[in-house]
Amino acid sequence: MKIKEPYHLFDDPLRYYNEMIEDIEKAKKYVFIETFRVGKDEIGHRFKRVLTKKAKEGVEVKLLIDYWGAGSIDHDYFKSLIKYKGEVRFFEKIKYNSDIFTRGHRRNHRKLLLIDDEITYIGSSNLTGYNMNWRESVLRMKSDITITFVKLFKQDFRSFNKYSFNKPYKTQPILHDGFEIIRDAPSITRKQINNKFIHLIKNAKSVVTIETPYFLPGYFLRKALMEASQRGVIINIVLPSHSDVTLIDILRNKYLGPLYKAGVNFLFYELNNLHAKMMLIDKKIFAIGSSNFDYRSFRYMYEIMLIGNSKEIATQVNAHMKITMADSTKFDYNHWKKRPLINKFFEWILLPFRHLL
Repeated sequence: MKIKEPYHLFDDPLRYYNEMIEDIEKAKKYVFIETFRVGKDEIGHRFKRVLTKKAKEGVEVKLLIDYWGAGSIDHDYFKSLIKYKGEVRFFEKIKYNSDIFTRGHRRNHRKLLLIDDEITYIGSSNLTGYNMNWRESVLRMKSDITITFVKLFKQDFRSFNKYSFNKPYKTQPILHDGFEIIRDAPSITRKQINNKFIHLIKNAKSVVTIETPYFLPGYFLRKALMEASQRGVIINIVLPSHSDVTLIDILRNKYLGPLYKAGVNFLFYELNNLHAKMMLIDKKIFAIGSSNFDYRSFRYMYEIMLIGNSKEIATQVNAHMKITMADSTKFDYNHWKKRPLINKFFEWILLPFRHLL
């Protein structure tokens, strides 16, 4: 199937991995990647091979990977790429000291692929094989917005080990031709993406649809959802029936019943894992990027989201969400009320750790 231009929303990992590699093959000037994780698997090997090939041809290659997300991957894994002057940096090594439970959780969760001032990929996916059967959300843009994203990438690449990401000027929203780029850095008070989501929900007129793998919203976000529902806005939140993080699945149950009673609709995607991270307001305004709907993303992670009202993108997001919802089952409130006491016990046990899950 031929991709749409200038914008194409992917949900199938194999399709967008193939398209990414094809775009990298055509690169003439540079390929910049910022990601939480690169797999030590066939997908990771494919990207390493094509990046090494382009570096050998003289294309500028820069790769920024989160140290925690990288797992066992280190500079040795990329030695052939580095040999041809490709640059690989790992964001913030974990220091085992007194603030490991705060500073150690400040991870770079942003996901970008930027090519030659004209191609941008932004969305929910890392570069690994473990998500091959998941439903994702990755937007390919053929646009000069890539130049703006490159400026932000270079900031991150320079300050990869300095914790200067969280200075206010490095999280100011960026406007570009009808789009808004929102970046988050660890902060208890300056939660840019959380605040933007609240603003969008408060201004919704008819319907809000959210797809997220992890749902642990804070008080003000829950309040915005309930108030929107009470003024007649339809709220649809689509979650995976079972995500890849069982503890979050257990804890999220604490929030579902009260929100449902306030009019919020929940649906559970039944085909594998839903890892998409998107919001659509009134079928017109979309948000797509790396942020989850949970405390950890809003408070501790370096995230990036693209907000806009492009009719072409909003239409594709709406189509994606319709398919997701068609493959989902509705929340059963009576079943929720009858959940075992042991489940409720673990919800309370996990609640104090909601920021770290």
